Amino acid sequence: MTKAFPIPVRAIGPGSQAEDEDLAYMSMPKGMNTFQPPVLPEPEEVTARTAAKAALRAVRLALIATLADGVNRSVPLDHLREEDRQLVNTVLGEGEVSALASWDDAPHRARGDIRIQESVFAGIWRVIRSEGGAAATDAVEVGAIPAVLERLAAQDARDAMPQWDGPLPPNVQNAPPLLTEIEQQYRRWQPGQPTHVINLTLLPMSAEDIAFMDHHLGTGRVLMLSRGYGNCRITNACVPHTWRVVYYNSQDAVILNTVEIGALPEVACAAPQDLEDSLERLGEALDWIEEGT
Repeated sequence: MTKAFPIPVRAIGPGSQAEDEDLAYMSMPKGMNTFQPPVLPEPEEVTARTAAKAALRAVRLALIATLADGVNRSVPLDHLREEDRQLVNTVLGEGEVSALASWDDAPHRARGDIRIQESVFAGIWRVIRSEGGAAATDAVEVGAIPAVLERLAAQDARDAMPQWDGPLPPNVQNAPPLLTEIEQQYRRWQPGQPTHVINLTLLPMSAEDIAFMDHHLGTGRVLMLSRGYGNCRITNACVPHTWRVVYYNSQDAVILNTVEIGALPEVACAAPQDLEDSLERLGEALDWIEEGT
């Protein structure tokens, strides 16, 4: 499939290789983000914030139901006054994962963005939909990942990749057979099956190969960023069930570059155990702000 890669024959074993004193090793991520509880106000300071407390209780009930059946649920916040919204913002905080996607409703000539921010409680997401630059809806969604991201990615998917005619561009050699493998995988993948991961970092891919591959896969409307360990950038391709997942170290150098064929990448999703932990922690936060009421 690939051109032979010439490797010089050298001695191996301890002490057989002279090491350059100035050799610079790639830095790995130096830390992992862990749960940081929100800094909550004193209970007497938020006694009057009854609407915010009711919304947070509704989030907790939605989380209980989602843990029972796995179905995402939303709690609208559009009705909240600014002071109540501020309390909700304080309690939820900002977690590791954020996302941005665009939507359009061609028949009604409407379009806008969807901004998503995971709270400090994994699996509890703030989802704000804008239209014409102004917020149109504001809600909290509970679940592994907001459903709109998978829906938009599915809408972006075309059945076939564009075909290349004529000679390949300079330095493009290994991308075409790799694209054939990707197409075979996304055509056979079914929900519930394991994700098929292609590690481009380990393959002899030139920069031109990567560009050629990305051109044929296309880039969809969904962009996700995860800051759990280093940084991870996820985008959907314009073919079914296919994602570009790139990991960076703390200096923003690429340390892992992959194509994933399957469900939405797990690095962006909250696991069931995460939801259980969030239920306990959110309950503790609610107990605090409702103390004495």
